[in-house]
Amino acid sequence: MGKDTGFLELDRRERDYLDPKERLGNYREFVVQPDDETLASQASRCMDCGIPYCHNGCPVNNMIPDWNHLVYEQDWRNALDVLHSTNNFPEFTGRICPAPCEASCTLNIIDQPVTIKSIECAIVDRGWQEGWITPQIPAQKTGKSVAVVGSGPAGMACAQQLARAGHSVTLFEKSDRLGGLLRYGIPDFKMEKQLINRRCVQMEAEGVTFKTSKEVGVDISFDSLRENFDAVVMSGGAEDARQLGIPGAEMSGVRLAMEFLTQQNKRNAGDDEVRAAPRGSLLATGKHVVVIGGGDTGSDCVGTSNRQGAASVTQLEIMPKPPVKEEKSMTWPDWPLKLRTSSSHEEGVDRDWAVLTKRVVGDGETVTGLECARVEWVKDDNGRPQMREIVGSEFTLKADLILLAMGFVGPTKAGLLDQAGVALTPRGNVEADTQSYATSVENVFACGDMRRGQSLVVWAIREGRQCARAVDEALMGASQLPR
Repeated sequence: MGKDTGFLELDRRERDYLDPKERLGNYREFVVQPDDETLASQASRCMDCGIPYCHNGCPVNNMIPDWNHLVYEQDWRNALDVLHSTNNFPEFTGRICPAPCEASCTLNIIDQPVTIKSIECAIVDRGWQEGWITPQIPAQKTGKSVAVVGSGPAGMACAQQLARAGHSVTLFEKSDRLGGLLRYGIPDFKMEKQLINRRCVQMEAEGVTFKTSKEVGVDISFDSLRENFDAVVMSGGAEDARQLGIPGAEMSGVRLAMEFLTQQNKRNAGDDEVRAAPRGSLLATGKHVVVIGGGDTGSDCVGTSNRQGAASVTQLEIMPKPPVKEEKSMTWPDWPLKLRTSSSHEEGVDRDWAVLTKRVVGDGETVTGLECARVEWVKDDNGRPQMREIVGSEFTLKADLILLAMGFVGPTKAGLLDQAGVALTPRGNVEADTQSYATSVENVFACGDMRRGQSLVVWAIREGRQCARAVDEALMGASQLPR
């Protein structure tokens, strides 16, 4: 530990944001990173508490106290090496991960956790600026080939690790650009896409071959992959979005969040945003927008709607409003249920909880409103929460555009999974354990959201890394790759 009394002398200081008036005029990142001195002092707050509970919250097994100590000593190069030893893409997690590690920090007991996420981001950004991040080319090739299907964070991590082990890796992506939901589901103002591009350049130098606009199960048969590669990894994500399922939901003004976010990211990249959009261009400009779903994707829709110039934005959640502050004795070091206000919320939105949507109002084509009702959550005889509509609580919201951000029910079955014929779990995910990552089909593996269901970027990277080790072990009999 660099400074014994750091956590006693210094308060937590997070990264700053540009003013909403400045940042709403564009789609660029707006986080202001602290200077080196501030980062070092924040790193000195790490208690080296013997049992690092931050590890409890970090799926990628980041050695957080170690690189906090190195940043305190201004040893950025070694801090980068320690950070990369467990995480292929800390610039992704340092921007879009909700930081469960900070929730688990011992100092979070008094609401003053170490600024782990901002320190992590600063380390890797410094690494790129200094030119320390270069391709890791294997000393020799194994002669084995692996096809990885899906270029989200799980697929990217798996492909990079396998290439570094000496295998010939081909990464297949159905979209025209690499990155999966990192590319098209995360707004640019949260993570600019040049961060993905430079990692792809690194991976290509390490031996990964990219095949974009190639959907396995449509453009390429799954059987052809099994015939031409020694192993196949399915990392296609969980893209089957939960539907609204109420009268009027078929109208053109009711759209999926991913369709909305993808189109804007394509515009930002200078691409034709409607080329692959069967329902045409989608904009919130001048419209009264209602976002259904209170999670991160809903928040991203709020921020994007405001940047497009929406007349108003309302976000609905069917669950009750969480408490502003959690009961630490009941939750720490686990991820707590509490009210979370994102930077997009701070830019302008009306939020409402315990709201049931009942009917979309319109003329059959154009949406004009959304009928809703209040609900209360009560426990049944077994203690399980049950939703009950409050009689006489109906109300109607004005709406021109309704965006569905209600999560995902699992991977899409048509195409890849239908052709692969792999066993599925009762929830519809690909069945595979977290040791072998093997599916029911020989030499076919699965990782990321396609295996575990909708989850976080840190879980995707963890699974991609662990799956790479399992594949390497299956092909070579042993593996030097870390889990």
